[in-house]
Amino acid sequence: MNPVRNISLHTLAVSVLVVFSTTTALAQTTDTTTLPPNVQRPELGPNDTITVGAMIRNNELVPAGYMEWCWVRAPYPKEKWKKRQEWTRLRNAIYVTYPYAKRAGAIMNDINSKLAGISDKDERKKYIKSREAELKKEFTQPLSDLSIYQGKVLMKLINRQTGNNCYEIIKEYKGGLTARFYQTVAFFFNSSLKQPYNANGDEREMELIVLEVERMYRL
Repeated sequence: MNPVRNISLHTLAVSVLVVFSTTTALAQTTDTTTLPPNVQRPELGPNDTITVGAMIRNNELVPAGYMEWCWVRAPYPKEKWKKRQEWTRLRNAIYVTYPYAKRAGAIMNDINSKLAGISDKDERKKYIKSREAELKKEFTQPLSDLSIYQGKVLMKLINRQTGNNCYEIIKEYKGGLTARFYQTVAFFFNSSLKQPYNANGDEREMELIVLEVERMYRL
């Protein structure tokens, strides 16, 4: 036999033996990971040479791995897109008008509590007029920038804050004739002062957004 070939075969045999011995030693290396007492450690064979992650399932170690996040995008259905646009418009309107409704509601509730202790008709009118000036000074400019839609939302929120729609409020403070006049004006703008508010009915979606805003104010 050619001496060079003999040496090569010998070298190859030794290399294979070394690799096999190393692999066996790695497979049989003692794992020092601490496991719960009710979980048995698996028995490794001579070919168990690849280290993988594991997790405990039903008191047993099973191979496990984690994949990277994969984001899947799909076109929005037209009917859902329209609904989302309506919801976004409502949410934006509530975020704009809620501070005014909250402040106006607090003032009106304060007015009602004060009027409960005033029996004289002239004194009541005088007091209402003074508070009316306060409301005009505080709200005339910012409310004039609202759209008709935002105005509707504001009236609903005022109903929520006070328990009365705007028509009843104007009727109480300014009289039925004035209330009917403003109601007629609102009608020509495709609106109404008698905006209802039912937190468990038609205004359920609005109520959820208002609760979201109120949580933000409490932070």
